[in-house]
Amino acid sequence: MNSPNKPGQFYWHNLNWLWLSLLVIGVDAGTKWLASHFLQYARPVEMTGFFNLTLLHNHGAAFSFLANADGWQRWGFAVLAFIVALGLMVWLLRIPRAQAGARRGVGMIKVAIALIIGGAIGNLIDRLTLGYVVDFLDFHWHGYHWPAFNVADSAIVIGVALMILFELRPSTEKPNQEHASS
Repeated sequence: MNSPNKPGQFYWHNLNWLWLSLLVIGVDAGTKWLASHFLQYARPVEMTGFFNLTLLHNHGAAFSFLANADGWQRWGFAVLAFIVALGLMVWLLRIPRAQAGARRGVGMIKVAIALIIGGAIGNLIDRLTLGYVVDFLDFHWHGYHWPAFNVADSAIVIGVALMILFELRPSTEKPNQEHASS
């Protein structure tokens, strides 16, 4: 049976999923603006016994990795975020519509990719315009604080979790007849 999907084909209808990326970018920018204008730097505002709003500037990567480097990390992480977002965009465009007998949950991987693209671009905008990423969500427990993060970081983590869940789901695809006969 011949597949209607051609190798290397782009499925332009998948650009429709970028509304989710734009939503993440907008909510991320809005919440960072609010945090930057209404919070004082490094002064926690207690919301609950385990959650504070704390304005921080992250000059490094996740968990402030390389934050104290000589400044190359701003452009290095910006280039990396651009490459990752571009690679994910190509991946998104290469995913065909779900077809009968194909793997279920293809929409989940499209949502995951859109979330990661939105998060990567949200933090990229900060790096390019400010030189650092604005973080303000501060969770803690018995004096131990999780590194502060933002909406873009949350979208990236949720996207990666969805990708992992997608890959762990059992496949409903039938084995390729060519491989079955060899």
